[in-house]
Amino acid sequence: MRTLCASTLIGEFFVIGFAGLVAMKMSDLSMGTVWTVCGVAMALCVLLCGALSRPGAVQIGWALQIGLVLSGFIVTTMFFLGVVFAALWWASVYFGRKVDEAKARFAASSAPSADAA
Repeated sequence: MRTLCASTLIGEFFVIGFAGLVAMKMSDLSMGTVWTVCGVAMALCVLLCGALSRPGAVQIGWALQIGLVLSGFIVTTMFFLGVVFAALWWASVYFGRKVDEAKARFAASSAPSADAA
């Protein structure tokens, strides 16, 4: 799960950065406001990559997805990109857990049992 979720978060890192550039030019927000919000969101993406194995990380990722969708009120295209990344986040979590379960089943089935000796 960590690999898939981290890949999604790194993609979001770049999208948030580019959205910041667009917001700077197309909105009435100050450059400081735009880069404070974008910088916090970008830092959260990177920090969350390292914290994915900790409890609550997936929920923080969902909060980030909601924020990404809501950023569409500043940059309209972000409504679409936010939904796309929320779908990618869901897929990363869902299929990542399935892969983790399959790996655990494979490891348990290929481990030598005590009865075989």
